[in-house]
Amino acid sequence: MTTTTDLAVRPLDPADEPRWRELFRAYREFYRLPESEDVVSRTWGWLRDPHHECQAVVAVADGAVVGFAHHRRISSPYTGTSGVFLDDLYTDPQVRGRGVGRALIRRLTDLAASEGRQFVQWVTADDNHRAQALYDSVATRTRWITYEAAATPA
Repeated sequence: MTTTTDLAVRPLDPADEPRWRELFRAYREFYRLPESEDVVSRTWGWLRDPHHECQAVVAVADGAVVGFAHHRRISSPYTGTSGVFLDDLYTDPQVRGRGVGRALIRRLTDLAASEGRQFVQWVTADDNHRAQALYDSVATRTRWITYEAAATPA
């Protein structure tokens, strides 16, 4: 595997908005989510709000944003530990296989360690085999199955 020239991972910056929006739309399309500028704008607002739990880092290669990782802090009562939850990770298809995803995950494991947290955790789609190949090389696959229930209407 070759790495991308001049790859850096840094916090999201307001100047990243046009490129982040492009990548986030592509991420949503990859997961077959309906187009929604409301969701894109709401998420951007969360990421730019210093008081919101969601944060982001971006990967920059050769001066261009080529990927992002949205994350937040979590606690695990059953283990008495805390960590970082990786909500979304996406890299531009043009740079896949060049270390961008690995660099984004490494930034989050470094962040977790610097804050005294014990883990970084995430989920992925069961058919996202390319991502799983990377994830299997940087993390331990758990035995947990994820469920999701809709909020009860008022």
